[in-house]
Amino acid sequence: MKILIASNNLHKIDELRTILKSRLKTIDELQLLSLAEAGFTEEIPETGSTFEENALIKAETAAKTGCISIADDSGLTVDALNGAPGIYSARYAGEPCDDRKNNEKLLCALKTLPPEKRSAKFVCAIALVFPNEKEKFTVRGECPGRILEKYEGTGGFGYDPLFLYEPLNKTFAQLTKEEKNKVSHRAKAMEKLIELLETKLKEYGYEPC
Repeated sequence: MKILIASNNLHKIDELRTILKSRLKTIDELQLLSLAEAGFTEEIPETGSTFEENALIKAETAAKTGCISIADDSGLTVDALNGAPGIYSARYAGEPCDDRKNNEKLLCALKTLPPEKRSAKFVCAIALVFPNEKEKFTVRGECPGRILEKYEGTGGFGYDPLFLYEPLNKTFAQLTKEEKNKVSHRAKAMEKLIELLETKLKEYGYEPC
């Protein structure tokens, strides 16, 4: 069974693969392909106004290959910034995307705020689209936290070194992969997706694309 992950972001693909393969029990041989691995070279513009809209745009485009497709659109929303950077998280500091510049811009925007005013959450929307426009779905996961005043940890990617997950008193960059894949916004969205995907595959008796 092939499922196309509508992304070329290696960090996201790694997380999605790890979570899917560890929790999707009904498929013995599951191939999770990135766009590049599937030979898909078309540029997919993210023109939606929400995480869900952008995820659907990517998954619908990828499903034209004839594969079941999933797409993730995720980002950081900060309460004191009225939800920014939001859907623009990856390019918050402009193009080309640069994690360090994004983090520095975020720190600058919050520099006068005390810890109790730095609440934020990671949001992940995942779209699932079956080929031939059979059905399409979106699910959402969220993880609340707080933005620190300095970097902590060397793992993860994006805003992870600044995002404190308070139940463990660690930033996402300090969590192990196993810890992050249990509590993150993406993990929560994937739990919902996996339940949905298993149900639909049984319903359709789906054959590999």
